[in-house]
Amino acid sequence: MYYVADTGRLLAEGVLTEPQVAVIRAQAREAMMRLAVNVLLTGGILAATLGLIIWLAAPLPVALAGALALAGGMLALAQGGETLRFFGNAAALIGAGLLLGGAGAELLGSHEAIAGPAMLVLGALVAGGFGKAFRAPRLTSRFACGAIFLMGAAMHLTGLALMAGQGGWTGWPMALTSLYAAAAIAACGIVTDIRAVTALAIVPFAQALSTGTQYWHAAYVFYSPESTLSILQMSLLAGAGLWAAQALPPRWGRHGGILAIMAAVVANLCALVGSLWGDWVGESIWGPGSAWWREGRGFEDQESWAVARDAFEATALHIPEGVYSILWALALAATIAWAAHTARRGVFNTAVTFAGIHAYTQTFETFHDVPVAYVVGGLAAIPLAWGLWQLDRRWMAPRGV
Repeated sequence: MYYVADTGRLLAEGVLTEPQVAVIRAQAREAMMRLAVNVLLTGGILAATLGLIIWLAAPLPVALAGALALAGGMLALAQGGETLRFFGNAAALIGAGLLLGGAGAELLGSHEAIAGPAMLVLGALVAGGFGKAFRAPRLTSRFACGAIFLMGAAMHLTGLALMAGQGGWTGWPMALTSLYAAAAIAACGIVTDIRAVTALAIVPFAQALSTGTQYWHAAYVFYSPESTLSILQMSLLAGAGLWAAQALPPRWGRHGGILAIMAAVVANLCALVGSLWGDWVGESIWGPGSAWWREGRGFEDQESWAVARDAFEATALHIPEGVYSILWALALAATIAWAAHTARRGVFNTAVTFAGIHAYTQTFETFHDVPVAYVVGGLAAIPLAWGLWQLDRRWMAPRGV
């Protein structure tokens, strides 16, 4: 686990020596520089690849440019030398991107009927081959092999998404497809040991219950038709991720940690939806708005749908927005206390951020014209803070420290 420490204070207190502080600072700087270089390199490769595909705009020129770039990059990697290998990686990845991206564009543009299955199979073959080469690269580097492996996996999942869209998949088939995509993305992140890739698995995982986002001009919307079930779903993932971060070796545990944080973010967003609108549990899964209900009971008009909705709501579990707001606030307080005690900064930052969002939202949504609520809430926070301080000092502080 990574911890945040004041090296200057530790040096002044005699806990660390000057050489030890120098090593810590050098490693921190090296990690940040490596991250900055990789982000810039990856962004440049993606931009150049996409620009070349659009600019050349024909299969033969794209394939020729891709083959030349890939061959040149592999030659540079084979020749060795730190600087040459750096640019060789970039050239090889641009070449592979042109070949795979060009193939995908050609399939979509001229062979749409078979584009999904073709990309599914081709992507799997590329990912499988370069995933194996990633473990013991010969002609190229682990960086290039890993990146091409991810390109193949992206093509594979794009093909699956095309098949789902063309086939009109809904209900359980679409949910299972989303879960498969989430597992595949997480596996890619673990294999390459890139937590940013692992974090992306949260998107299809959330979409298994239709949680997602939408964008239009000057507006970005998060929606969760099943906020309660999605919170339970994300809580299970967060619990599993925290267990992995604690119980597994760091090579594996850090991926569990990042998934736990992403699950906490999505769970809090779902709680925000519930605090504003409440939740009829299961309405979009087995209620009148679900694909299952529509397939078995076609509605002739809006009135018949309203009757079915009223019948569902008469027996369904409903959590009002006020109850949601209180439960969310209690959950945030407990999470902040636990994360602070266990030094889980990612979870702590997430909970504090959403505590601010919750307070801001309720201020203008519920209590904008009730100033006494601010007084009561503010005064109540003072003894709560004191109680948390005493609880941590007397019963929760690690022994022997």
